[in-house]
Amino acid sequence: MAEQLKPRSEVSEDLKWDLTGIFATEEDFKAALEIFPHEVDAFVEQYKGKLKDAEIVVEALHTYEKIIAEAGYLQQYAMLPVNADITDGQAASKMRSVATIISKESAKLSFFDSEVLTLSESEIAQVAKIEPAFKAWVRKTNKNKKAALAPEVEEALELLDPVLGSYQEIFEQARSNDPDFGTFEVDGKEYPLSFVLYEDYYMYHTDPKVRRASYDQFNKVLGQYKNTVATAYYNQVVKEKTIATMRGYDSVIDYLLEPQEVTREMYNRQIDVIMEKFAPVMQKYITHLKEKNGLDKVTYADLKIDVDPEFKQDITIEETKDLVKEALAPFGQEYVDLILSSYDERWVDFARNIGKRSGAFCSTTYQKHPYIMMSFSGLLSDAYTLFHELGHAGQGVLSHQNNSNTGARPSLYLIEAPSTFHELLLTDYLKERTDDPREERSALSMMISKTYFHNFVTHLLEAAYQREVYRLIDDGESFDANKLSEIKRKVLEQFWGDAVEIEPGAELTWMRQAHYYMGLYPYTYSAGLTIATQAFLKIKSGESDMENWLDFLRLGGQEAPLEATKVANVDVDTDQALLDTIEYLDESVDRIIELSGQLEG
Repeated sequence: MAEQLKPRSEVSEDLKWDLTGIFATEEDFKAALEIFPHEVDAFVEQYKGKLKDAEIVVEALHTYEKIIAEAGYLQQYAMLPVNADITDGQAASKMRSVATIISKESAKLSFFDSEVLTLSESEIAQVAKIEPAFKAWVRKTNKNKKAALAPEVEEALELLDPVLGSYQEIFEQARSNDPDFGTFEVDGKEYPLSFVLYEDYYMYHTDPKVRRASYDQFNKVLGQYKNTVATAYYNQVVKEKTIATMRGYDSVIDYLLEPQEVTREMYNRQIDVIMEKFAPVMQKYITHLKEKNGLDKVTYADLKIDVDPEFKQDITIEETKDLVKEALAPFGQEYVDLILSSYDERWVDFARNIGKRSGAFCSTTYQKHPYIMMSFSGLLSDAYTLFHELGHAGQGVLSHQNNSNTGARPSLYLIEAPSTFHELLLTDYLKERTDDPREERSALSMMISKTYFHNFVTHLLEAAYQREVYRLIDDGESFDANKLSEIKRKVLEQFWGDAVEIEPGAELTWMRQAHYYMGLYPYTYSAGLTIATQAFLKIKSGESDMENWLDFLRLGGQEAPLEATKVANVDVDTDQALLDTIEYLDESVDRIIELSGQLEG
């Protein structure tokens, strides 16, 4: 039964993250916030107008990296509480205040990039020869030369960042704070509903009447905010298109791909191949679920049903520690101990409370331990979410240990590989530890429904929808809420075909995801999982080993995607890795169907 969520203040501290890992006390935070502008002013005084050669740039970069690290700590400390409770007005006020200060100081710092970009490529290249740790900075800086704007324009954009970046906050308020989803009734019984309860509980409910009734009520309330959310999103993409044009890009898509160091071909391939080749696999899988659940049809509300709903796999937070020890053992004890430290140091916010945003994320800042937000309900699927975010955390720590601040973050194209690799190890452990066909089927089904559904379906369909929106904007057209719903419905119908009934409400899925405010992020989930799958299969077959993967994690942003993946013995220069991944999934679905036959026999 769904629990009535409590206010954040009534939730046990053991379930909450411990932000003292960033600042030991609130007074320390306030002191750092007060000192920060003075540190920036001192940097400006020392280096503005003086970045004439590689030697002085290297000297400045060491200080510059410390300043941007400090900005990251301030932002993270102010941002995390709002994600944990969007109803906390005091926390929201602090977050906005910090954002304003950081924006003002970032505007002052904008001279650094502007002056550096006036140097020749050969002079910039000298920076890495003097200090090899700045190799990634050199590569990215030289790529940025062609899109640089006048220094006063760059400074103005930094000052405007709180405004230009506000559309996601508007979306979050309209999604997570303003709506009252009320209750719904099934067979005379009343059920409480919220955004988090629907996405974390009712969407997976075993009773189709409860599942579908919650879906109807959820979309009825969500739809009341569609015009507000569509307006916020329109302003977001127009902002991106305007800046893209200012920087000399004909297409907003090319502008957003540039920092990922990914070609348009790689981007389109990821969407087009999955839409064409993986759709039949998922249609076969969902049809099997329909048969096993005795449904006359599969509606969009039914997509997260289980192949074996009576096979309950509950888990406690304490029990997830054992999964970490066992499933991640192939990494070696040092890595396992790193991940286990997340429990004692309280990296993770497990709490379920009023005002907590839906979904999950891992927040990293340089040389501090990461923070993970999720809502733990006690199901095995929560372990997958936890493993996913701990994968981000592990990569973040290893990258920070082996790279300078400006070289630590990988391309967005690579960012989901470590997280989904963790999930594959978890499935492999669950599958290998049993000779019970029911447990094996459950493990494979969890892999399809959690790991791949989430990344190869949910986020991929977001990407296909997002691409159509950006094409509209590139063509000089506009959109409203109804147009967004029309685009989303077409994408869903194309992928699911006749296997799923796309009933009213499904088209509002575009209102449920914050990824659209993060550039071309959604497609990278499938890209990361493609990389992770190929690396996992090669390690299993002996073609590669775990040290190759650890080297990939340590690499951070030292290489662009095409070269970085080669460190993990994966080639993403063609569609072969993607086709091999889809073949592996097709075989897994066939194995699920085979196991069902054995169980029935």
